[in-house]
Amino acid sequence: MARNKPPAKKRRLIKAGRQKRSVPTWVVAKTDGKVRRQPKQKPWRRVKIKP
Repeated sequence: MARNKPPAKKRRLIKAGRQKRSVPTWVVAKTDGKVRRQPKQKPWRRVKIKP
């Protein structure tokens, strides 16, 4: 990836990075383990973030 990125792409990458965080432990505890996965996590090989 290029060292100098356009600001718009940089913003999208930052947002995607924030969204891929795992579900907090207290949420797993509160939902009795029903919610374990983060639905917005993307498989990095299959899904590319738009440029």
